[in-house]
Amino acid sequence: MSLDQAEPAAPPAAGPSPRKPGRRDGGATGLLGRSRRSGRWWTPWLFLAPALILFLYFKFIPMANALTMSFQEVQPYLGNKWVGTDNYATVLQSHGFREAAWHTVVLAAGQTAGSMALGLALALLMEGQSRRLKIVRSAAFLPVVVPLAVVAELWRIMYHPTGDGMLNSLLGMVGMWPSGFINDPDTSMASIMLTGVWRGAPYDMMIILAGLTSVDRGLYEAARVDGASRWQRVWHVAVPGLRSVFSILFILAAIRGLRVFTEVFLLTNGGPDGSTEVVMTLIYKLGLEQNRLGVGAAGAVLLFVATLILTVVVQLLRRRESK
Repeated sequence: MSLDQAEPAAPPAAGPSPRKPGRRDGGATGLLGRSRRSGRWWTPWLFLAPALILFLYFKFIPMANALTMSFQEVQPYLGNKWVGTDNYATVLQSHGFREAAWHTVVLAAGQTAGSMALGLALALLMEGQSRRLKIVRSAAFLPVVVPLAVVAELWRIMYHPTGDGMLNSLLGMVGMWPSGFINDPDTSMASIMLTGVWRGAPYDMMIILAGLTSVDRGLYEAARVDGASRWQRVWHVAVPGLRSVFSILFILAAIRGLRVFTEVFLLTNGGPDGSTEVVMTLIYKLGLEQNRLGVGAAGAVLLFVATLILTVVVQLLRRRESK
């Protein structure tokens, strides 16, 4: 029989196509999928156990104890007395707490806006793949990795209120009067805000730099062809492309601002004349200096609730915009 008279080959039998090497089947080849199929469902939890134990002992158990203490009058060695919501009423009716809450909101808003704006400016200036830019970015990120206590001490020295202080010397060179900075009730809040912006902006810069890599370069070219200036390209191309990044940064910076403590405690300890008293320093004084642990715990719970509400609201707004 010739080749022309040969019978055609039979079609392949119907059935599942062979799996290609390296193809993932819905994540079932992961550690969790393999452990479930083999009956060892506890393997992932075994790896997570050390971190979970540390979180449980140093975070979740103290949080539960603080919630319980907020409804009690804490009496060491005498037994705690249940007082219900009296601690919350004391906190909310306190004039000092309302002032501290207002200072916290102002400081959080200023640091959030300042660090995001400066972080965006730094990211736009340092965007690129040049080796020199990598060195500059590493240098700009140093304030984030320096311990906050060192940062506070450094700025306290620069804020020296006399005429021969570092910043006052610079002001004198341009013909301005010396400032009291953290020693003046009129400028103390702005001085702490400036310290927070200086430390938080490099962190925002790195996140914005990561977000800029996802912006389509073709949009920049199209805007340049249409005659858009550099500022117009930034405002109409880069900023809309970073909307999701800004929402994440807003949550992180707002939480960081609402929980501000170390720099205020080390720079002013709430002074002068209570002009920089924030919720965290007030809680510290109520609980550890005045031994009113129940009232301090109630203030901490209120701060946690405010932070949680802020996070949930921002997440809901993000979902509404994405629809």
